Amino acid sequence: MLASLRLRLAAWLLLPLSVFVVVCGYLNWRNAAEVADYVQDHDLLSSAKVLSDRLIWEGDDVAASVPPAALSLFVSPERDSVFLSVTGAGGELLAGSPGFPLPSPRKPQGADQAQWYDTTFQGLPLRAVVTRRAMYDVGGAREVTIAVGKTTRSRDHMLRTLWWPSMDYLLIALVLAVLLTTLALTWELRPIVRLSRQLAQRDPLHLDFAVDARALHTELRPVADTINRFVRQLRSHSEAQRRFIADAAHQLRTPLALQASQIEYARGQNWDMRRTDMDAMWQALQTSNRQLVAVTNKLLLLAQAEHADVAARRLRVDLGAAALRSVEQLAALADRRRIDLGMDLPASAAPAWVLAEPALLDALVGNLLDNALRYTQEGGRVTVGVRSAEGTVELTVEDNGPGIPAEARERVFERFYRVSHDTEGTGLGLAIVQEIARAFGASVRLAPHPREAHGLLVTVRFAAAA
Repeated sequence: MLASLRLRLAAWLLLPLSVFVVVCGYLNWRNAAEVADYVQDHDLLSSAKVLSDRLIWEGDDVAASVPPAALSLFVSPERDSVFLSVTGAGGELLAGSPGFPLPSPRKPQGADQAQWYDTTFQGLPLRAVVTRRAMYDVGGAREVTIAVGKTTRSRDHMLRTLWWPSMDYLLIALVLAVLLTTLALTWELRPIVRLSRQLAQRDPLHLDFAVDARALHTELRPVADTINRFVRQLRSHSEAQRRFIADAAHQLRTPLALQASQIEYARGQNWDMRRTDMDAMWQALQTSNRQLVAVTNKLLLLAQAEHADVAARRLRVDLGAAALRSVEQLAALADRRRIDLGMDLPASAAPAWVLAEPALLDALVGNLLDNALRYTQEGGRVTVGVRSAEGTVELTVEDNGPGIPAEARERVFERFYRVSHDTEGTGLGLAIVQEIARAFGASVRLAPHPREAHGLLVTVRFAAAA
């Protein structure tokens, strides 16, 4: 199997051309053979006619003489041998070579009553013609048979003379086609060679390049576009990894340093310290550990939401069921904070099907509810709603907490941005919600509470699954 694209293209171009040359050569050979056969048969018949005109009566018998005009028709540089035969009605030889083969059966055709045939005589291949003539006298008519044969050297020479020049032209054209095709392919494939060299010279750790599709042929531009798109995806993935590492280092540094300080402090204390002081120390260690675990889980969830193959793992999921699971899981937290957590669903609502990855969908709803419960004051209300209409499915989470100022509604989707530092949190909740929604092809919108003086309404709009 040919590994070279240049050789494969050349083979595909030259194979049909070679077949064309062979077919043309065969057709030219047939045409040349027909011409050579026609010329030879015409000469044979002309000689037979001249010979028949030389038949005369000599007494009661027919005599034949071979005139020079009959033989002059067969003069050729190839020195062909010519054989003549004139026989009577009884097969007796009147003139010519004895034993000359005649065709059997005889089927003369045409106005000349002639029959051409191929035979051998004295070990030589011959092309011959036989014709008949009636001789009349006072005693009646006598039929004589005239046969003329000639070797095929001049005929074969004429065939080669007619055929070889056209074959020379075809072979020369084939050779020129091979050379021009190789040169053209080498010339036209230069952009691919340049492209491969440019890519080979690039540092694989730096994805800040793009292939200029305008310098390539029209057929190669989709390849360049694919490379550019692939590079952009790699760059986006690489940037997401760097961002994740930077975020993780930034967020984990503080709790880890705090834990190290607390551990160091605990090692330096006497173990006969008061019970209340020991409880406070362990409580501080537990709080910092809980914060460390929360940040780590949030960062891992964010990295999972940013992964490129989330869209490929989407399934048909009931959004209402996912919302109900999140309400059940966070019901205890709502009770501790004395917050009224409820669901707003139509009484006879059908399943609200969306395309999503089930675990990430639960994380999206859970982060919205956790964020609402965290910032809503005691005695407040948080309501989750699911609605389907006109090919879309909407998830709403509304609370009557302090809300988010209009100027901060865009920034709250930034990582680690927090409107208020009075409550415990990581600043990653809404960033995770937005990344998961983007992976599902959904949109997130923040708005003031429609029926309260303060509060927040978060709407996530999905495309309904068939």
